[in-house]
Amino acid sequence: MIQKMATNELDSFGEKIIDGFNLSDDDLRALLSLESDEELEKLYYVARKVRNYYFGNRVFLNCFIYFSTYCKNQCAFCYYNCKNEINRYRLTREEIKETCKTLKGAGFHMIDLTMGEDPYYYDEPDRFVELVQIVKKELGLPIMISPGVMDNTTLLKAREEGANFFALYQETYDRELYDKLRVGQSFEGRFNARRFAKEQGYCVEDGILTGVGNDIESTIKSLRGMKANDPDMVRVMTFLPQEGTPLEAFKENSNLSELKIIAILRLLFPKCLIPASLDLEGIDGMVHRLNAGANIVTSILPSDSKLEGVANYDRGLEERDRDIKSVIKRLESMGMEPAPQAEFEAVLGF
Repeated sequence: MIQKMATNELDSFGEKIIDGFNLSDDDLRALLSLESDEELEKLYYVARKVRNYYFGNRVFLNCFIYFSTYCKNQCAFCYYNCKNEINRYRLTREEIKETCKTLKGAGFHMIDLTMGEDPYYYDEPDRFVELVQIVKKELGLPIMISPGVMDNTTLLKAREEGANFFALYQETYDRELYDKLRVGQSFEGRFNARRFAKEQGYCVEDGILTGVGNDIESTIKSLRGMKANDPDMVRVMTFLPQEGTPLEAFKENSNLSELKIIAILRLLFPKCLIPASLDLEGIDGMVHRLNAGANIVTSILPSDSKLEGVANYDRGLEERDRDIKSVIKRLESMGMEPAPQAEFEAVLGF
C-alpha cells in the first residue's frame, strides 16, 4: 500500500531538499500518487521554491534547429520513424548558415542541433561534425547536439569542434516498455553513449515519456535510471499520438501528468536544468511547466521558421508563437527573465 502524504509533510520537502535530503522510493511513490488539485498545487509550489533557491527568477533559452527529419529507426511513438510516409527535409550547409544569421544577438543561451538518425550523416559522420563547426563559427554559443546514438569517434570530434551538450533520451528505463517504444534498439547502447559523452566532458541530457503505458513503478525505474547517469538536464514529455505511427490510436488516462513529474524531477534533481518545452502546448504550456519547476525553455524556433519540432502541436498552422521575442514577453509577464549568458555557462561549467 502506498503511504499517503500529508499536505504539511509535503510543505516541508522544500527545506529538506535544499538541505541535501534525498527522496526514497517510498517518497517517490507518495509524490507520484498525489491527485487532488490542492495536493498538486502544493507540489508545484514546493518545486518552485527549490528552483528559485538555486536559480532565482532567471530562465535559460534554447534554440531548436531540427536540421534533418530523416531517420533509420522505427520508434513506435515517433512521427519521424522510418516507416512513416511523411514529407521530410534535410537542411543544406548554406541553409544552416542562413539560419544562424537570423539568430545572432537574439538572446539564446544555447543552440540545439537535432536530427533523426539520418543515414546521410551516419554514413559520413564528418558531415555532422562540419555542421557543429559552422554553428560554432557563426554564433559562438554553447551547442547541444541531439544526433541519436553516434559512434564515440564522432562524439569526440564534435566535442573538439565546440559541441558542449549531448542530448539522448532513453524514454523509459522499464526494459519491457523500452522494447515496445524503441523497436530494435539497444537499451545499453543508449545508456553507454551518454556515459561516454559525460566522461569526455559533455554535459548530458536524458529524458522520459509519460502517458505511454508507464505506471508508478515503471516511472520510479525511469527516475532512478536517470539519476544513475548524473545528468545535467532531465526532461519528461507527454506522449502525443502521431499520425502514421504504430501508437497512433493509443490512449491512456494517466494520473502521471507531465507537470507532476516535472515537479518531482525538481525535487530529485534540484540543481539540474529541467525543460519547459514549447512542443506540446506552445507558450501557454510553457507557463504551466515553469510553474511546476522547470527553468529552461526549449523548442524555441527561429522567427518565421518552418522547421519541425518533436511533437509539433502547431504543425500545419500558418502562425506560430514559438519565437524568442514571444517567449521573453510572456516570461516578463510572469515576473521572470532570461539569465545572463555568463550565468548559464557558470551553471554548467562551460
